[in-house]
Amino acid sequence: MTDSPRKLVIAIDGPAGAGKSTIASRLARKFGYVNLESGAMYRALALKAIERDIGFDDEPALLDLATRSKIELQPRLDGNRVLLDGRDVSTRIRERDVTEAASKVSVHPLVREWMVARQREMGEQGGVVMEGRDIGTKVFPNAEVKIFLEADPEVRVERRMKQRHASSEQAAKIAAELHERDHRDTTRATSPLVAADDAVILDSTHLTIDDVVARAEELVNKVLGGMSS
Repeated sequence: MTDSPRKLVIAIDGPAGAGKSTIASRLARKFGYVNLESGAMYRALALKAIERDIGFDDEPALLDLATRSKIELQPRLDGNRVLLDGRDVSTRIRERDVTEAASKVSVHPLVREWMVARQREMGEQGGVVMEGRDIGTKVFPNAEVKIFLEADPEVRVERRMKQRHASSEQAAKIAAELHERDHRDTTRATSPLVAADDAVILDSTHLTIDDVVARAEELVNKVLGGMSS
C-alpha cells in the first residue's frame, strides 16, 4: 500500500485587484484543495467592529473583539461561505464599507498576529490555497508553492470597476481607493505587502484568467512531480 501524496500549501499574495481570489478559487477546485481567504477573515472582523461601533484605530478593542469572535470559512464551489459567530455574512462582507474597514483593521500588529495564528491552524494539514498579502512571507513562509500576483494599476482599476459594475465616472474614485490601499498595505509596520524571496512573480496585466491559472497549475504540478519522483 502506498502513502497518499502529501498535500501542499499554496500561497498567493498580491495587491488589491490583481486577481488573487479568482486564481485561488480556480486552483483550489483544480487540485481538490480548500480555498482559504485571509481577506474574508479580516472583513468579518471589520463587520463586527462596524456593528459594535468600535473605532478602526482602537487596536486593544479590536483585538479583544477578535478573541471573542468565531470566524469560519466553509468551502463551496462558488466561493467560501463565511460565518461570523454562526451567522452567514458571505454577502455582507463583500460590500464596500466593510472592505474599506477591513483595510484599516488589518494594519494593527496585534490583530494580524491573532489572525495569522488562526490561519496557520486552518492550513497546517496542507491541501489549502491561501490568498492574501502576507501568506508567503508571514503566515506560511515554508509554503511549497508561493505566487506573487501583480498587474498594472490601470488594469486593476478596470477589473475593480467590472466587479462593481461601476460607470466610467467612478474610475478616478476607484483608482484613488486602490492607491490608498496599496499605500497602507506596503507601508504598514507588521507584515507589509512584499513578494517573498522565493515567490514566483506572475504579472497578469496582459494575461487572461485562463492564462494565469494555467501558469499557476504548471508551478503546482512541477512541485508535485518533484515530490513523487
